[in-house]
Amino acid sequence: MGQYSTIRSQVFSVFGSDTWKAENIKTVPNNFIGAVGLQDYIRVTIIIGGNQFINTNSNSGILNIEIFTAAGMGPNASDVIADKLDKYLQYKTLQLSNENIQFKKSSLAHMGLCSDNKSLHRSLYSIPFNYFGVL
Repeated sequence: MGQYSTIRSQVFSVFGSDTWKAENIKTVPNNFIGAVGLQDYIRVTIIIGGNQFINTNSNSGILNIEIFTAAGMGPNASDVIADKLDKYLQYKTLQLSNENIQFKKSSLAHMGLCSDNKSLHRSLYSIPFNYFGVL
């Protein structure tokens, strides 16, 4: 498996885990098409590219997670979801064989109403990472 497939697989293994599923936060990839309803949910986008600082199989990137919550209810629901994401991602290392992803410090920005669905508020949780592969 190449680095892009490996990174995607490792990141989504977090959201496929039983402990994440117990958080009861619907999680969809960035190209998801379909109804998610009015419940709170997150949409995950992985941006890979940057410095290849160890070897040609190493890379860096950022994980952007859009948090959608009910509009007009204030930022608390988004903040709670961001805190849960930190528990699973911030300063964590995901390891598969000789490859690993190391996450850094997260950030959160409240972006306002969702342009596609005005009944939802959108926040952006971002966390940079380094991917270390082997030759």
